[in-house]
Amino acid sequence: QVQLVESGGGSVQAGGSLRLSCAASGVTYSTACMAWFRQSPVKEREGVAAINRVGSTKYADSVKGRFTISQDNAENTLYLQMNSLKPEDTAMYYCAADLTCRSWYDPHLQSVRYNYWGQGTQVTVSS
Repeated sequence: QVQLVESGGGSVQAGGSLRLSCAASGVTYSTACMAWFRQSPVKEREGVAAINRVGSTKYADSVKGRFTISQDNAENTLYLQMNSLKPEDTAMYYCAADLTCRSWYDPHLQSVRYNYWGQGTQVTVSS
């Protein structure tokens, strides 16, 4: 059974940083495409960052240059380093796994293709 557990969220002032983690069981990150999504009460779910099986990455325009997705295959943990945070980054952040991903697939932010999701971790950025 696949389980994804996020951690690392919290409250921070604008300009600050946070690092989110997603620990997995039942799945090996090197055999899946992974991504971070976020959702707030005032916005639809948005893809933030994705990484494929060979480590290529993709970012939403809104976070390019500020966020970095990475994974530690030995620890089976996915990370999202978030720098220069803005109030509009406030949201619940979810990690997701696409186990149908093949080794030649590009990283993607199509939520319908992700078949496992974590419970989320809240990020709040104050101005």
